[in-house]
Amino acid sequence: MASGPDIINSIYPILPVAVTFAAPFFIRLLAKNRNRREAVSFVFSTITFLAVVFMAPGILEGKIYTCTLFRILPGMTVSFCADGLSMVFALISSFLWILTTSYNIGYMRTLKEHAQTRYYICFGVAVFGAQGVAFAGNVFTLYLFYEIITLFTYPLVAHYQNKEAFSAGKKYLVYLLCTSKLFFLPAMILTYVLCGTLDFQLGDIQRGIFPADANPVLLIVVYVLFLAGLTKTAMMPLHNWLPSAMVAPTPVSGLLHAVAVVKAGAFSICRIMLSVFGIDALHNLGLNMPTAYAAGFTIIAAALIALTKDDIKARIAYSTVSHLSYIVMGVAMLTPGGVEGGVSAIAHDAFPKITLFFAAGCIMVVTGSKKISLMNGLGRRMPWTFGAFALATLSFIGLAPASGFLSKFYLITGATDGGQRVLMLVILASVLLNMAYFGPIVIRGFFMPPVKGVDLSRYAEAPKTMVVPMFMIAVLSILIGFYPQTFVDFVDVYGRLWR
Repeated sequence: MASGPDIINSIYPILPVAVTFAAPFFIRLLAKNRNRREAVSFVFSTITFLAVVFMAPGILEGKIYTCTLFRILPGMTVSFCADGLSMVFALISSFLWILTTSYNIGYMRTLKEHAQTRYYICFGVAVFGAQGVAFAGNVFTLYLFYEIITLFTYPLVAHYQNKEAFSAGKKYLVYLLCTSKLFFLPAMILTYVLCGTLDFQLGDIQRGIFPADANPVLLIVVYVLFLAGLTKTAMMPLHNWLPSAMVAPTPVSGLLHAVAVVKAGAFSICRIMLSVFGIDALHNLGLNMPTAYAAGFTIIAAALIALTKDDIKARIAYSTVSHLSYIVMGVAMLTPGGVEGGVSAIAHDAFPKITLFFAAGCIMVVTGSKKISLMNGLGRRMPWTFGAFALATLSFIGLAPASGFLSKFYLITGATDGGQRVLMLVILASVLLNMAYFGPIVIRGFFMPPVKGVDLSRYAEAPKTMVVPMFMIAVLSILIGFYPQTFVDFVDVYGRLWR
């Protein structure tokens, strides 16, 4: 067994959170000059990413950085920590904010969208919330930033301010706010009553924070409440808010609903399972495999629904519902391979998934349509867009060396180690379904003749500010496969005492 963690009191975990907190204020201050306003996002996203990267060497050496801002009650503080799990989520959300800023500019200016300053402010606050979730040092801090994400992404979901947008926004709030108040909040209170603290168990995923003599039935209730309260994970049946939220502008669907928002939910479940309950408690209570099977059901059911969707954003949305449950299922296996595959999927899914959303946005900007059935031959007019889409698809069908291959490999290894043939079949079946609902889009675009009555000659690529970052992310989704330890090392150092 490895030695214990080196826990260091430091301001490092606060730095990315502080930078993202300041960004919206500068955006508002420079609102009258759109070039300067949008430059703020570039500058602050880059600084945020560098602040996260700065901690990486220490984390990989086994250090855990912690910092407490202030105490609310004994055992209840607003505090932050940086460990291996934090780094996986923080790195992708900060890095992809940089490239999404360029895409945002092209999208918002090309479509002459209204309320752009409000849009950029809410976008920045949402990223602030994501960084806060990533570096939360206890359940209370996690809850605080989890709610910030919900509140400040509502204006983005309802951005178009029409009947459809307000309806989707209402559903968004009902699902996310109501479940967090009805389930997450009581779970947090019960945890505090049982433990006298809400601090995460850092550096040891074997044991959680609950006392050995805690009532098992009460612990099961707390666990179920946490799962039900973390609806951002979009596990069925609490998933319908996510496809409805696709009414938002495509950059919102991309970074926030393929990375920051939904990954905040998946990340939070990982944190609750491993840093609050711990492997021993989950095994002893028999909670892990029911969770894994529920996630497996969501993986298959959502993929089957995706097959029926002709709207490209709806198809990608249900794919997101499906792939989020890879994360939950992997961690719930409680095997080394499962945890590696599940947690690394937070990153390995993010790059190709945001590429798909950005490609859909480029198609919508150029054609004004989201219908897959009308995309025949469009790839020959938009080769960079459909090429990026094709590269991203490789990850979802698990073709090496694309990033998605590694996660699926680890997940299958984890299922094999745990003797879970059903879960192994779920993963293999989902790969075939991914091929079935994404493959035809690429085939239509490049190889099929145009639909009768559709004039493709008037179409060309979207603005370079959209195409370049999209294609860069698509290429990165392949390159990560050549350097698989980029994120897996952080997962391993997080679970080192177990391994």
